[in-house]
Amino acid sequence: MSIQTTISPHNQQPYVSRTHPLPEDLDATIAKAAAAQKEWAAVPLEQRIAIGRQFIKEIEAMKEDIPLELTLQMGRPVAQGAGEVRGLLERSNYMLDIAASSLADVSLADTDKPGFRRYIKRVPLGVVFVIAPWNFPYLTTVNSVLPALIAGNAVLLKPSPQTPITAERFSIAFTRAGLPENLLQVLHLSPELASDVIKHPSVNFVSFTGSVAVGRVVAETAAKADGFTGSALEASQVYDQPAHRDSIPLSLAGKTPQLVDGAFFNSGQSCCAIEVRCTSSPRLPLQLTFTKRIYVHEAVYDQFVAKVVDITKKYRLGDPTSTETNLGPVVSLASAEKIRKQVADAIKQGAKALIPEDFFAAAKPGTAFVAPQVLVDVNHTMDVMTEETFGPVIGIQKVSSASEAISLMNDSKYGLTASVWTNVEANGASSEELFLKFVNELETGTVFLNRCDYLDPALSWVGVKDSGRGVSLSKFGYDQLTRPKSVHMKIKTSP
Repeated sequence: MSIQTTISPHNQQPYVSRTHPLPEDLDATIAKAAAAQKEWAAVPLEQRIAIGRQFIKEIEAMKEDIPLELTLQMGRPVAQGAGEVRGLLERSNYMLDIAASSLADVSLADTDKPGFRRYIKRVPLGVVFVIAPWNFPYLTTVNSVLPALIAGNAVLLKPSPQTPITAERFSIAFTRAGLPENLLQVLHLSPELASDVIKHPSVNFVSFTGSVAVGRVVAETAAKADGFTGSALEASQVYDQPAHRDSIPLSLAGKTPQLVDGAFFNSGQSCCAIEVRCTSSPRLPLQLTFTKRIYVHEAVYDQFVAKVVDITKKYRLGDPTSTETNLGPVVSLASAEKIRKQVADAIKQGAKALIPEDFFAAAKPGTAFVAPQVLVDVNHTMDVMTEETFGPVIGIQKVSSASEAISLMNDSKYGLTASVWTNVEANGASSEELFLKFVNELETGTVFLNRCDYLDPALSWVGVKDSGRGVSLSKFGYDQLTRPKSVHMKIKTSP
């Protein structure tokens, strides 16, 4: 048996260890899941929903313990942990609210011929293997685990080795809620064992959230498995924003902190972060954002950059267990070094760093503390503008038009989210018209208006290009975790 150990990012000390199962034990676990799922699928939907409601209550009972525990696993400031719990509860409530309608039979009575009845059922896939990431472990896990169970599937849940306790809390909460045995099983696995699970003939679907490189491996492994194992892949991406020059005095002055927070929250380790651009039309105040890349119109560029620098210097980088800290370490020493290298490479290529290296005392080489950085004079030859920098770094690029901003925003391998900021109240239809131009032309799964970091569970969470395939949340999240089964009845058989 092999052992995995979680290292707390802020002090580099071991926090918890978990043992990987033996291959034969893993086979037995999967067999139990498959057997339990067949019985679970026969349980009436209202009973499954009731267990889901009780799960919410059990998570609420844990909410005081989760933030510090999460901080010690992955480094996010403890003061920010409660927000993830609130998001988990909101998503759970919504997905339970829509479960009955989303999983209901589709009647074709309006078009049935005399003597016939037809409808389409939604039936569970079977055993679903969920591979969860560490950066928002509760939020990403609930996206798949809850609807999978409510739809009648069994779930094998593999948490990141960085955040193993998060999955165990899911298991404890569902067990206390009355979920039958073996329907949700937590697996701490090596990459090799995870591959064995994907290829197992009793595993019907894989839901993965993580890096593009690992997502490709998951997809390739699933494609080679017997039985055409399905998969949904959410990979990391970069998120952009543009802005109109007139929006600076009217709205950008109050929104700039939100843009900076969108880039730096969770130490910049978010799947959707920010990029901004400003257009030049005096009639259409507009600002757009994609994470980590910001495109700003030349007319307001200097003013905007000055505001971003001022806000950045007010961050408090330090011990994430302190409630005074609002910027913690990144997840590992290796990640910190990669971020520093991307910044250094950009500077060598002509970028200018606006935050002095020694401004944040905690940001020392050999630690996981990375100072927030604002880079200007950037372009798309630099990795900071074309690859995801999973850290507290913003690149700000000057543009002269909406078309240029859209072209740059689409010049990316990724396409998860984009955000547009505009003073709609002051400009009405003209701002909305320009916003819809971005909606129609941007190659992303989501386009926000005047916000950049909120996942509404009523909307589908989906990426394009290397940001993945598949969907979670909304009604379509249930569609992904079920399959249609057509029923065609000829009732009248007499002449």
